[in-house]
Amino acid sequence: MATELVMKRRGTGWPMVWAVLLILAGLVMIVLPFEAGIGIAIWISALIIAAGVFHLIFAVAAGSFGGYLWRTLIGILYMIGGIYLIMHPALALASFTIVLGVVFLIEGVLQIMAYFAIRARPGSGWMLFDGIVTVLLAILVLAHWPSSAVWALATLVGINLLISGTTRLGYLMAHRRAAAAGTTP
Repeated sequence: MATELVMKRRGTGWPMVWAVLLILAGLVMIVLPFEAGIGIAIWISALIIAAGVFHLIFAVAAGSFGGYLWRTLIGILYMIGGIYLIMHPALALASFTIVLGVVFLIEGVLQIMAYFAIRARPGSGWMLFDGIVTVLLAILVLAHWPSSAVWALATLVGINLLISGTTRLGYLMAHRRAAAAGTTP
């Protein structure tokens, strides 16, 4: 029993470190939204370049010359776009922010539409609430674009990291308490 308790507590050590790192990263992003936003934009641009490289690598598996040519052109386009965005990180940040605003708008409208399909079910009001908040957030981001690029992307990612880290830490601490009390399966 004592060995099992130690193993359950040990199993939460590194995940707790990860949760604290998520919290710290979220706080940094909230405190320094422009700098963190530029970092996010550079990271996404690097991923776009990597996607272009993979398109080029796997173009040979296309099976036909037309497929090979198409994948090669797409790979080159991705790489050119990613390199351009890395060379212009403020433009990348503004571009990703407007995309984020449009995605939020579409997501919010779809959630509101889904609410009407399930409105008779218990708890469906949460979907309507989520849809309305998401649309309002989209309006906030889009109405103030391009100036919202300075804060929107990193602040939203920072809030997400902060909440994720906090909930993980809370869950892991509850797991540790339950393990100490001997109530976990």
